[in-house]
Amino acid sequence: MKKTTGILLSSVLGTVMVLSGCSGNQEASGGKGEDTSKAKAAVSPPGQFPITTEKTTIKVLVKGSASVEDFATNEFTKWLEQKTNIHIDWEVAPEKSATEKLNLVLSSGDYPDVIMGFGVSPTQMMIGGSQGAFLPLNDLIDKYGVEIQKVFKDNPFYKDLITAPDGKIYALPQINECYHCMYQQRMWIHKPWLDKLGLKMPTTTDEFYEVLKAFKTKDPNGNGKADEIPLSGSIQAASSHLFSTQMIDSFIMNAFIYDHGDKKLYLDNGKVTVPYNKPEWKEGLKYLRKLYAEGLIDPQALTQDNNQLKQLGENPDTVILGASSGHNMGSLTTLGAKSGRWLTYVAVPPLKGPNGFQNAAYHPYVVANGQYIITKNAKNPEAAFRLADFLFNSPDTTIRWYAGREGTEWRYAEKGEIGINGKPAIWKQLTPWGGVQNVNWGQTGPNYRSNDFRLGEVANPEQPLEVILYNETKQKMEPKQMPIEKVMPPVFFTAEQASELADLEKTILDHVKEMMARFVTGDSDIDKNWDAYVKNLDNMNLKRYLEIYQKAYDASFKKK
Repeated sequence: MKKTTGILLSSVLGTVMVLSGCSGNQEASGGKGEDTSKAKAAVSPPGQFPITTEKTTIKVLVKGSASVEDFATNEFTKWLEQKTNIHIDWEVAPEKSATEKLNLVLSSGDYPDVIMGFGVSPTQMMIGGSQGAFLPLNDLIDKYGVEIQKVFKDNPFYKDLITAPDGKIYALPQINECYHCMYQQRMWIHKPWLDKLGLKMPTTTDEFYEVLKAFKTKDPNGNGKADEIPLSGSIQAASSHLFSTQMIDSFIMNAFIYDHGDKKLYLDNGKVTVPYNKPEWKEGLKYLRKLYAEGLIDPQALTQDNNQLKQLGENPDTVILGASSGHNMGSLTTLGAKSGRWLTYVAVPPLKGPNGFQNAAYHPYVVANGQYIITKNAKNPEAAFRLADFLFNSPDTTIRWYAGREGTEWRYAEKGEIGINGKPAIWKQLTPWGGVQNVNWGQTGPNYRSNDFRLGEVANPEQPLEVILYNETKQKMEPKQMPIEKVMPPVFFTAEQASELADLEKTILDHVKEMMARFVTGDSDIDKNWDAYVKNLDNMNLKRYLEIYQKAYDASFKKK
């Protein structure tokens, strides 16, 4: 969920400019401008199909997907059009230039009926909504939202997450309840080394230290060389992430204080705060410094990218990597490789720190907002909404949207088949998922994949990754889950807030990242320079940074 709060200044300002001159004549409350009732086909009652008795065309601007050959001839598109009687006139924005294409369309004022798959930011939605370019969907949800209202009934906070501070919903989301992804800050350890050295799985920071020390000094790979790397990690290569689940602090610091996600924000009695200026963070850094000073942390962990980390994990001659933080074993090895090395790494349970703190970072807000926007130019917004609402139908539509054709790419589960979670299965994948294809939408657009749906897939013994991740998460991570009231949800920012936040956030997080590396390597003495580090954060206006987040949080979530 990594993603709805991070607003780039250039993106926000670009959107402000392209929208500022094209507010149009329709009201923001739902397109009550010119009367188009004669031109549009009537929609059927909620939940009934086809959606329109007369063939209806909706123009959709969609962000291209490398895995979809052609949206127009796609098998799911064909099935959807037959079911709904709505023809989709596609305009595909190339994936690499999608943002530029969207801005061009918005600046021209020649909007399609629907904008889909772009993940339009909350700030952009508020700008477009306030100027009448994007229709609020509240009334349509109330009148026609059969499937989306089921989602909201089971998970009321999903509605809260997509509702702007003005009370309006300007886009429908994609919701993906990936159970193991909710606990993505993990540590993976090479179990054969533990077994060979007669070591138990570490449960505390002290025990973890002793394990790493044994990995370094007792030749666990048995080649007579001191080539073992006890602990490594990487810095996420993607420019949108200053931190990543592969960074060495991502797992370990949660034995000292809440270290949550890329921005490290969390809530303390409803107040937005950060860990990296607190005494517990200092103690965590001193622990990491101890590991580094004794050669237990790979120096490259502070500079290398994910590919370089994987090269360590896949060292051709023998295993040299003892442990690494990462989302799954694929962070440090090649998933599905015939060598099977990826299967030799198991998850470490959340470690208990010297003061008894123990936490599994929790990411429950699995909502990718801004996936389906109906514009003021929609000739039949009711039909456009009904089409989107149908995409939330689960499991029938969801399976087709995700996998393809029934009986070819998937089938419903048979009696006795067991799902990933060990319960009776719902469906079975018949062909490998992924690659360029033309039978599904490649996870593009609005949809709801519930935990039950995802974990209800028939467990495949030949592809055990999902089962392993489920079991490791259920047994080790969930019992020490971060309290949900501590988790910072995604929030909406005004254009002014987003502009101010962009510079503050980069400056502050760059400093935190730089000083972590300097403190851990010993380039800067933690005890001598800690106060100066905290003062620098204050000078970078950390207080104002947190005020902006607090104001945005209060606007959406503060109890009235």
